[in-house]
Amino acid sequence: MKSLSGLDATFLYLETPETPMHVGSLQLYELPRGFKGSFHKAMRKHIASRMHLAPVFSRRLAFMPFDLGHPIWVEADHVDLDFHIRKVAGARMSVKQAEAMAARLHGELIDREHPLWEFYVFDNITPPKEMALEGRLVGFYSKIHHAALDGKGGTVLANAVLDLGPIPREVPPPDPARRGRRAEDLKIGEMIGAVFSNSLAQVAKLAKSLPSAAGSVGSAVVRQSVRGGEKGLKSLRPQLPVQLAPRTIFNVGIGSQRSFATATLPLAECKAMGKAAGGSFNDIVLWICSTALRTYLTQQAALPRQSLVAAMPVSLREESNKELNNQASMSVVQLGTHLANPMKRMNAIMASTAKVKQALAGLKSVLPTDYPSLLAPWLVGGAGKVVLKTYGRAGITERLPAIANLAISNVPGPQVPLYLAGARMLTFHPLSIVMHGLALNITIQTYAGRVDFGLIADRKAVPQLQALADALEAAFEEGRALFQAAPPEPAPAKTRRRAVAKATPKPRALSKSGKTQAGRARRAATV
Repeated sequence: MKSLSGLDATFLYLETPETPMHVGSLQLYELPRGFKGSFHKAMRKHIASRMHLAPVFSRRLAFMPFDLGHPIWVEADHVDLDFHIRKVAGARMSVKQAEAMAARLHGELIDREHPLWEFYVFDNITPPKEMALEGRLVGFYSKIHHAALDGKGGTVLANAVLDLGPIPREVPPPDPARRGRRAEDLKIGEMIGAVFSNSLAQVAKLAKSLPSAAGSVGSAVVRQSVRGGEKGLKSLRPQLPVQLAPRTIFNVGIGSQRSFATATLPLAECKAMGKAAGGSFNDIVLWICSTALRTYLTQQAALPRQSLVAAMPVSLREESNKELNNQASMSVVQLGTHLANPMKRMNAIMASTAKVKQALAGLKSVLPTDYPSLLAPWLVGGAGKVVLKTYGRAGITERLPAIANLAISNVPGPQVPLYLAGARMLTFHPLSIVMHGLALNITIQTYAGRVDFGLIADRKAVPQLQALADALEAAFEEGRALFQAAPPEPAPAKTRRRAVAKATPKPRALSKSGKTQAGRARRAATV
């Protein structure tokens, strides 16, 4: 009997009506030309034939006696597809109306009496003018509890449901011999014994890994606690290993209502911009977010003098690990929003992400994602939930220091078109989690040559969220002009005096490798 991991169970323990712990996406699909009938019915039939390919469809929670330990997954006696796959009421709607409906649905909790997933179908959406289609446009909003799904589980789910062509592939029928355990199969003594054996195993595992973990954490703290050093040890300057984030409009207690906005950028150009800047695709995405946040907060007269700090999830999964539970931790990245110069802002981001990579290099194998199960529902789900609710009360969140201002996630996706029940997927905009003190989450999903941004926020805390989505597209246009042929940063005064007689060379265009002379100069520059 295997219970949920500590990290998976924590998503259950800390869930409240104000802080649902599910993730989702809003996808637009083009139906085949000549398709007649209901996409909702076609998709329901499609899912019904493939439920056995992904465990998330048919497993539900079973709770330990007296809440002694983490819950376990059991096979549901019956999966009511009319409950799980619903048609959104109403006639034809616009894309923005579909986004607003997805935001409302994302603020509602998932019923724990059922398997922890819900799908919603928009049977008829009016395509925007720039979208030339041959077939009807439909929409699909999904939400799945984070306790039931991480990146690996998401891959399994996508492989089960989606196809590489418009004709759905044949799948093998379910194997009757692979019937999972159901709630009635569980014995109270066996469940209680599993709690104690799980807890003892976790205590032994933690004790065994403690020395190496302490050494890795210690060295990481040292690396994060000093800066400088270019001129030797004497130039090292101490600093706090974690720098607190400034106060912003995002660092407040939240309610249950959400707002949702989207933006889309071309993937190939974003990657080229990252190379031209001397960084990675992740660096340029962070620069685009930073530039947009700077614009948005300036419009709101709320831009702090210090740099905004983004919380970013980091995968701890080893390549050989095939378990479907969550295996991730959190890092923080300086966004350089206090810097008006876009080049200095990019340098600040690259310096911060480099430090994060260096610090995590020795930590991925020792950071725990599990902890002893015994009494965890009482300790984490009881005391922890009280602390979280207290933290979210009006005025308290705003007075306490913040580690981060918002969450930003970058999720790599497939680069080939995918199909659902014969319909071609056009967009893949994610919806993630916001919490007390982190009222804004920007999640980036790459798909088929696109970079699809999904912005989810507390509706009251973050006004005019679409303005921030528009600012992302404007930041991309600024970066495209800046990083493809950017001039080098000004040289020190002595260098300028030596070169006063020399003509200023023109910036070079991108080479085949995507590296420019300006990019090499920026990589050599200090922040």
